[in-house]
Amino acid sequence: MKMNELGRTGISVSEFCLGSMTWGSQNTAEQGHDQIDRALDAGINFIDTAEMYPVNPIRAETIGRTERIIGLWFEKTERREDVILATKHSGEGMAAVRDGAPISSKTIPETIEGSLRRLKTDYIDLYQFHWPNRGSYMFRKNWTYDPSGQVLLDTVGHMEDALEALEKEVKRGTIRAFGLSNESAWGTTRWIDVAERNGWPRVASVQNEYSLLCRLYDTDMAEMSIQEDVSLLSFSPLAAGLLTGKYQDGQVPEGSRMSLNPDLGGRRTDRAFEAVAAYQAVADKHGLDLTQMSLAWCRTRPFMGSIIFGATTMEQLDVCLGAADMDLSAEVLDDIDAAHRRHPMPY
Repeated sequence: MKMNELGRTGISVSEFCLGSMTWGSQNTAEQGHDQIDRALDAGINFIDTAEMYPVNPIRAETIGRTERIIGLWFEKTERREDVILATKHSGEGMAAVRDGAPISSKTIPETIEGSLRRLKTDYIDLYQFHWPNRGSYMFRKNWTYDPSGQVLLDTVGHMEDALEALEKEVKRGTIRAFGLSNESAWGTTRWIDVAERNGWPRVASVQNEYSLLCRLYDTDMAEMSIQEDVSLLSFSPLAAGLLTGKYQDGQVPEGSRMSLNPDLGGRRTDRAFEAVAAYQAVADKHGLDLTQMSLAWCRTRPFMGSIIFGATTMEQLDVCLGAADMDLSAEVLDDIDAAHRRHPMPY
């Protein structure tokens, strides 16, 4: 398993990261533990979670359950040092957490303490803000995105307030590094500017959606990543399961994400199925598995820090792990580029 440095932190993370958002809803604790064991055996050292998990659906009564499942694994195995652990602080509007309060110096210490208790650890390797207080163009909001209502002084003031609080947590030893999620190029560089001006924690990574079907990161964010040494942690690299091909021709497997979330968070469109068919044709032409090809393609991107994937069965997990050894030929990459030009931004 190839290792990549997380930003400028000196922390090495595996090229693939085990996602956990179904543990406690679609998966039992025992199944989550089995997935961790299998992933670590395959060379993965990186697990991503969030205080609000599990999802599908998000419910007030299950908030924090996924972190507790991971904590039980740490307690049972005593292998905390074998894992680079990332979790997230929910942003403004999450009514089931802190009554929807925005991220601030007031919420950060209590939220970290809550995660530490559930995770049964005394430190978090990568602490991420799940989405910006000011809002985001992610999750299909790019089609109507309008930042004109933002107030620059309020945004920068929030960054100063939050980073100063994070610096205190670094000094306490509760977090090692800081990351963002669902962020923009402008937002990330402002976080970096504020941090560098004050000697506070510098952004190490941005966790944004990225896949063959969602390539918003390819322009301004890509340039920012390269020039500022900020790693992309790509979530939904299989487009919520679309890029496995299992939803083609009207199929909705029992217990699948689409069976629980019919529009897949806005990803279910006619054009998405057409795009998947095009990528399936590329995979078939070259004798590849579509799932593995989609994940292996993410490995080729120059800004990639780690690819976060999730699975609800061990069979799915093993298929995904197989992508770690897959190198795509120039011919495959050319065919993928041609398919992308024919089917850009399908949702």
